[in-house]
Amino acid sequence: MSRKKIKLAYITNDSARKTTYKKRSKGQVKKVRELTTLFGIEAFAIINSPDFGSQAEVWPSLEDARRLLSEFKKLPLSKQNNKMLNQESFLEQSLAKDTQQLWKLHEENYRKELNKVMFESLSGNGILQSLNTMDLNEVGRLVKQNLTDIDDGVRVLTKASRS
Repeated sequence: MSRKKIKLAYITNDSARKTTYKKRSKGQVKKVRELTTLFGIEAFAIINSPDFGSQAEVWPSLEDARRLLSEFKKLPLSKQNNKMLNQESFLEQSLAKDTQQLWKLHEENYRKELNKVMFESLSGNGILQSLNTMDLNEVGRLVKQNLTDIDDGVRVLTKASRS
C-alpha cells in the first residue's frame, strides 16, 4: 500500500511540526543505518534544528562522526571534491542528460516516422509528394539500407540451405 503524496510546506502548527520532525529525523537516521549495513560503508548523520532542542542529533556517535570527518579532511582535495556537486553544476549535469535523452528520442521518432512513410508509400498512397528533399533523401537511404539487409538475409539463407 502506497502512501499519499504530501505537500512540502512549512508546518505552522507547533505540535504537528515537532511530531513530524521527530518522525522524519528517526527515518533519516534509519536510512543512514541501512546504507551502512547494505553497502558496508561508514557514514554519519547530523540532524540539527534550532526549533527542537539545543543539541544536534548525531548518529552513530559524536566520536565516530568526528573520526570520519577527520579522515575525509585528510584526503587530497581532488578526492574530496571527486563527486561533489553544488546546485548549479547538478542542474547543469541533469539538463545535459535530459537534453541528450530528448535528442535520442527525437532521432528515434524521426526514424520511426520515416519507416512509416516508407511502408505507406509501398501501399500506393501518395505520401512521398508531401516530403521535402531532405526527408526524401533519408527515405531513399532507408530503402537502400533495408534492401541491403534483405540481400544479406537471402545470402545467409541460401548458404545455409546449400550446406
